[in-house]
Amino acid sequence: MKRLMNKVAIVTGAAGGMGAAEAKLFAEEGAKVMATDVQEEKLKHWVEKAKAEGLSIEWSAHDVTSESDWQKVIDATVSLFGGIDILINNAGVYPAGATTVNTTLEQWDRILAINLTGPFLGAKLCIPHIQQRKGGSIVNISSIAGIVGGNGPAYTASKGALRLLTKDMSVEFAKDNIRVNSIHPGGVLTPMTEAIMEAPQAQELMKNMCPLGRIGQSMEIAYGALYLASDESTYTTGAELIIDGGLTAR
Repeated sequence: MKRLMNKVAIVTGAAGGMGAAEAKLFAEEGAKVMATDVQEEKLKHWVEKAKAEGLSIEWSAHDVTSESDWQKVIDATVSLFGGIDILINNAGVYPAGATTVNTTLEQWDRILAINLTGPFLGAKLCIPHIQQRKGGSIVNISSIAGIVGGNGPAYTASKGALRLLTKDMSVEFAKDNIRVNSIHPGGVLTPMTEAIMEAPQAQELMKNMCPLGRIGQSMEIAYGALYLASDESTYTTGAELIIDGGLTAR
């Protein structure tokens, strides 16, 4: 039995990494998926291949900081698939090496716009459609930076705020049977992090800091999102799913 049969999902930041893994896995599990990203050509390339394999998946260029772009994506999803059951707010940006002193106001605003305002806009505009389905699931991809410090001021602030935004929405929309949960990945190898994670010193650092002794893979996050998106998690809302190889357990 496919775990997302007859569900409709929007997955942002899906040109590669965790977003692409989530979108493809959801389609393999029976969902109709709208995959979005600002990286249009990269997104189109893998989605067209997936469609050729028989998966029910479409793509759209999408700036998550733009309310009009969100409306365009939502309208297209409803037109193509008939509604929305699941929203995966995956799009995000990580500024390597950022410090309080060297972060400009422009950088601060951009990071919060993508990592925090984007998920807010997505939920705000998708929730009326999810309400029409009598329930559904929103999954916000946060980070262990939303729980512990040391990852730069804007990134940490955005992910910490996303963690609590998740909890606030989970309380507000529980009456509508809409579950809202967050996932907190640790070090995961994605196109955004590979320049950092593949460095020998990073590999050694992860071995020393992470009880499982390795960097995570995108599919390991995607399976967590699958659980939270599926009907297997019908009593789970406002929760934090930490997928970090034990990094924050110490």
